[in-house]
Amino acid sequence: MPAGFELVVGGHPLPTAASEAAGRKAVALAESTADDDTLLVLISGGASALMALPADGVTLDDKRATTQQLLRAGADIYALNTVRKHLSAIKGGWLAAGARGACHALAISDVVGDDLSVIASGPTVADASRFEDALAVIQQFGGDGAYPAAVVSRLHAGAAGAAAETPKPGDLRLASTRTSVIGSRRDAMEGAATEAESLGYHVLRPDDAVVGEARTAAVSHLGAVLARAAGVGRPACIVSSGETTVRVTGGGKGGRNQEFALAAAMALEGAGLRTAIVLASVGTDGIDGPTDAAGAIADSTTIERARRAGLTPGHALSDNNAYAFFDALGDLIHTGPTGTNVGDLQVILLA
Repeated sequence: MPAGFELVVGGHPLPTAASEAAGRKAVALAESTADDDTLLVLISGGASALMALPADGVTLDDKRATTQQLLRAGADIYALNTVRKHLSAIKGGWLAAGARGACHALAISDVVGDDLSVIASGPTVADASRFEDALAVIQQFGGDGAYPAAVVSRLHAGAAGAAAETPKPGDLRLASTRTSVIGSRRDAMEGAATEAESLGYHVLRPDDAVVGEARTAAVSHLGAVLARAAGVGRPACIVSSGETTVRVTGGGKGGRNQEFALAAAMALEGAGLRTAIVLASVGTDGIDGPTDAAGAIADSTTIERARRAGLTPGHALSDNNAYAFFDALGDLIHTGPTGTNVGDLQVILLA
């Protein structure tokens, strides 16, 4: 760490006490700036959890429970961060609003579409969502009873006008703030495609983002890209990216990339394809869900090998237990934390 800087390591995907300490220090730094200062903010995916500052009346445990419920219920990043911004004193533009001088933010995006107000819950960006939108999200993903009373109370109070809304577009407090994306999922795709070409693969790079429920997105994505690859020379490499979700209904362990790979493996067996196919789905941050794996590899032999090992693919999928499934086969991908996050990457190889 360079001299003069302080490092605070927060938690992810759930905020920790260190996350709150980081949030308080960031706000204090912004508020200490002078009129002729420029506040430089470097943002990456995951910062919603790494830098947290609960709003008045809400505790860190309240925010953790809320985030956990939304993740388990399958909320995407847009829905999740709509709620987060309305439970925070730093997100949704509040960090930049506290700076007296200019603010320049550079963001590495883990959000499909690179919406600056969603990346890290937009600490330097005006927020177009409202308390009513946050209430609608919790109604969709479990209802009032699934969330801490303090969270429900704050959202209802805000919707009634009894709590300050996040800074909105046109807010003069953000007039001297600029936020730019300097890295995204397309950069990860470019790197993978360049490497594949250097190894002699014919590369297909669909720009459509891979989104939706992991187990259904895997099947639809696999079918779509295999159809598009019909006219591509062999060996072929298909590189795609995005971010799926998982609705947790079982008691197993896994992440969206592992669940994506398991559903894809089952689809490959059912397709009866004559060519060899290998698929990998990984989180670019090296962390897939609450596991130590970045993702998993599936191929044309995965289901056959699993059954020989006494594994039941359908049960593993329904129990959200893809980690144990791929661990038994030796097909988990372990990279360790990479220190950055631009979403998920899928690579399919065709012989």
